[in-house]
Amino acid sequence: MRWHQKGLKEAVEDLGTSIQGLSSEEAKKRLEEYGPNELKEGKKKTPLGMFLDQFKDFMILVLIAAAAIAGAMGEVADTIAIVVIVVINAIIGFVQEYRAEKAMEALKMMAAPTATVMRDGVPAFIPTSEVVPGDVVILEAGRIIPADLRIIESAQLKIEEAALTGESVPVEKSTAQLHDEAIPLGDRRNMAYRGTVVSYGRGKGVVVGTGMETELGRIATMLQTEEEVKTPLQKRLVIVGKRLALAALAICAIVFTVGIMRGESPVLMFLTAVSLAVAAIPEALPAVVTISLALGARKMVKQNALIRKLPAVETLGSVTYICTDKTGTLTLNKMTAEEIYVDGRIIKGTVPDLRTERSGVVESGLSPEKSLMTAMALSNDAVPDAGGKVLGDPTEVALYLAAEKTGFNKTVLEKDNERVSEIPFDSDRKCMTTMHRDSSGGFRSFTKGAVELILAKSLNTLTSEGIKDLDREEIIRISERMAADGLRVLAIGARKWDAVPEKMIHEEVENGLTFLGLVGIMDPPREEAKEAVSLCKSAGIIPVMITGDHPITARAIARRLGIIDDGGEVITGTHLERFSMEEFEKKVLDIRVYARVAPEQKLKIVKALQDKGQYVAMTGDGVNDAPALKRADIGIAMGITGTDVSKEAAHMILLDDNFATIVGAVREGRRIYDNIRKFFKYMLTSNSGEVWTLFLAPFLGLPIPLLPIHILWINLVTDGAPALALTVEPAEGDVMKRKPRPPEEGLFAGGMWQHIFWVGLLMAGITLLIQAWAIKTDHAHWQTMVFTVLCLSQFGHVLAIRSEKESLFTQGIFSNKPLLGAVLSAFMLQMATIYVPFLNPIFKTEPLTMNELMLTFILSSVVFFAVEIEKYFKRRGDEKLHQ
Repeated sequence: MRWHQKGLKEAVEDLGTSIQGLSSEEAKKRLEEYGPNELKEGKKKTPLGMFLDQFKDFMILVLIAAAAIAGAMGEVADTIAIVVIVVINAIIGFVQEYRAEKAMEALKMMAAPTATVMRDGVPAFIPTSEVVPGDVVILEAGRIIPADLRIIESAQLKIEEAALTGESVPVEKSTAQLHDEAIPLGDRRNMAYRGTVVSYGRGKGVVVGTGMETELGRIATMLQTEEEVKTPLQKRLVIVGKRLALAALAICAIVFTVGIMRGESPVLMFLTAVSLAVAAIPEALPAVVTISLALGARKMVKQNALIRKLPAVETLGSVTYICTDKTGTLTLNKMTAEEIYVDGRIIKGTVPDLRTERSGVVESGLSPEKSLMTAMALSNDAVPDAGGKVLGDPTEVALYLAAEKTGFNKTVLEKDNERVSEIPFDSDRKCMTTMHRDSSGGFRSFTKGAVELILAKSLNTLTSEGIKDLDREEIIRISERMAADGLRVLAIGARKWDAVPEKMIHEEVENGLTFLGLVGIMDPPREEAKEAVSLCKSAGIIPVMITGDHPITARAIARRLGIIDDGGEVITGTHLERFSMEEFEKKVLDIRVYARVAPEQKLKIVKALQDKGQYVAMTGDGVNDAPALKRADIGIAMGITGTDVSKEAAHMILLDDNFATIVGAVREGRRIYDNIRKFFKYMLTSNSGEVWTLFLAPFLGLPIPLLPIHILWINLVTDGAPALALTVEPAEGDVMKRKPRPPEEGLFAGGMWQHIFWVGLLMAGITLLIQAWAIKTDHAHWQTMVFTVLCLSQFGHVLAIRSEKESLFTQGIFSNKPLLGAVLSAFMLQMATIYVPFLNPIFKTEPLTMNELMLTFILSSVVFFAVEIEKYFKRRGDEKLHQ
C-alpha cells in the first residue's frame, strides 16, 4: 500500500513518530540509519579523463597512426601538422565539456534550502540534509518542500508542483485518505513532494521518504541508469572514418604494386604510396567538425541557446520530432485572465481601460464592467512586493493584474473600500467572500468561486440597463464553452449590506447575490511559440506536446499553437499505460499531444520514437523531464525556470526559456551540417583528384605526375585553409524549408559520391592532359605545370561548391570573406613555391613562363565552370518539380 492510501493514524504509526515530531536523539539515530537527505550523484569524470576521452574516436586513432608512419618516413612537417590538428581538436572538446560541468556545479551551489521541523515538540530550523523519515515538517507559503510528505494538517494549503508534474495551477492539499493505488502524482492531494513549493496557506506533513527514496530521487536514479545515445554525426563519422581508412590502405597497396611492376624505385613508390594514403584521409576532419560545432555553439549563446555538449549543435539539424513540455516552454507559466463575460457580452484579451469614471469608489451607479473589475481587485489576497512583483495564488494574481490593467488598482480602491471581514476559500464550498466598506453608505460583499455554485446563490444579474433576471442556462452554456477552450472559469457575484453581519456564516452571507460576470483564466501560450511551431512544420519537424496537465487544457493550448487540428487525438498517461511497447510503436508517429503523463512514460515516448528511426529532441524544465532529456537525441532544458536536475541531463539549455529559440538553433544546426558536408565534398573530391592522377598515370604510359612533397603540400596547405573557411559559410535560403535529413541517410547522400567521383576524375583528366601535352611538346617544366593545375583546380572547386544549387555569381564572391581570403592566401603560397628561388629545390619546382602559367589558369578553371553547369541543371530540375 502506498502512503497516499494510508489514513493519518496509520501513516504516523508506520513511521514510528507522532504529530509532535521526533526527539533530537531519535532524529540523530535515523540520520545515521537512512543517511543525509541528499540526491546521490553519479560518478563524475576527472579533467584528465575528459581530455583522454577526446582521443577515443576512430578517425583520431587513424590520424595518430598516419602521423607515426609519416614521422618514421622522415616527413616531420606532416607529422607535426597532424599532431597539432589532433591536439587542438582534443583541447576544444575538453574545454567545452569541462565548462559545462563547471556551469552545472555553479547552478547546484545556488540552492541551499533549509527546513522547519518539529523536534522535541518545538519548531526547529535545520538544514534540509538533516531531515529524516518521521520528521514533522512545518509548511508555509514560499517554503520549498524538503522531502516527500504525507499531509497531516492543511489550512488552505496549496503547493506549486509544476516542476514535478507539469501542472501549471497550484494544487490544493488535504489530509483525506485516497483509495486508488494507481492515481497520478498530480492527483495525490494528500501528499507533498520534495522540490515543490508552497504557494499559499500553511500546513504540516510527516516525512515518508528522503534522499534517493523520494520521487525526485527516483527520477535521479532513472537519470543515472539511462544511457545517452550517439548523435547522428558521431554515427556517420564512425562509418566514414572506417571506410576511408580501408580505402587509403587499398590505394596505398595498389599504387605501390603498380609502380614496382613498372620498374620504379621501391623507396620512391613507398614514399608516394604512404603520402597518398595520408592524403586520402582528410586529417583536418576532426578539427573542422569540432571548430564548426564550437563556432556554432558560440553563435547560439548569443541567440540564448547554451550548448552543454558540443555534438548537440549538429544534432539539432537532424531532429525529426520535438517533444516539448507545455508549462513554461510553450506557455508563459503565468496564469492570465484570457476571457471575460459581463453584461451579456464576451471580452477576449485585455479589457479596455475603464478609468474614465472614478475607480476609487464602489457605488450603486457603477457599470457592470466596473463592478466586475472592482470585485476582481478587492476580493483578492494577492499583494505587490517592494519591487512591484505581485505575490499570491496564481489565479488571484491573474485577477489582480487584469483589474489593474483596466485602471482598478487594489491599493487605491482599498482606501475607500476597506476590507472589514471575510470568509476564506474552502475546497468544500468552492468559493470565497470578502466584505468591504462602501463609500456610498453601508457595505458590499463580493463572492467568487465555481460557476454552478455562484449561479445557485444569485437572484439576478447586473446589466447596463440595471438589475435584470438571470439567464442561468445561457451563462452555463458560455462557461462550458470557455472550459472546453481550456480556461479555468470563475464566477463573481456581489451583495449590498446595511451592516456587517454579526457572524460571517457562509450559508447566510453567500446568498441573495447579484451576478456580475465570468472570468476565464489560463496559462496562455507564448506568442512566439505559435510562429515557432509553424516554422518547425515548414522545416518538416513534428512538434509533440507532452505534459502532466489536464487533457482539456493540453488540447486547448495545442490547438491554439497549431500542434493539433480540431478533433485531434489527445492520449492520457492512463491510456498510454495500457499499451504494450509493440502496440504503442504502431501509433506513436501519429500522436501529437500527451496529457497527465508520468516521468517514465515520457521516457517511453522518446524510446518509441527512436525505435521507429526518428531523431528526437525533448524540451522541458521540470525534474519530471530529466530522464527523457538525457535519453533523447538532444535534450533541451530551460535556463530560467529549469531545475538543476533537468539542466544536468540536457545537451542544451535555453537561456530565455523560449521554445522559439529552438527554431534558430535548428537553423544553425542545419547550416553546420551543410557546411560539414561541403567540407567533405571539397576534401574528398580533392583527394579523389590526386588519387586518380597518380593511379591512372602509369596505365597511360606517363611517369609519376607528382612527388611526395607535392602531395603533402596540396594536402596540408592548399586544402587546409579553404576547407576550414567553409565552416563559416552562411545558411542557404531553403535551409528551413526542407525536410529533416532521413535518420538513415548517410553523409554522402544526395549525389555526393557521384560528384566526388566525376569531379575528381575531371581534375585528374585535366592534370594528366597538361602532363601528356607538356611532355610531348618538350616542356621541361611539366611537373610544375601538373602541380599547379591540380592546386588551382581545387581552388575553383571550393568556390563552386559553396552552395548545393545556387550559382557563385548569385551568391556573390564576397559573401564568405574568410573563404575568399583563404583561397587568395593559398594561391599566393602556391605561386611562392614556383617563383621564390629558395623554395624551388625544396618543392622540386621551376618557374613557369607567362604562357605556361596562363595555360594552367585556363585549364584549372574548367572544374569551376563544370560544377556551375551541374548546379544549373539541379536548379532546372527543382523548377520542374515545383511546376
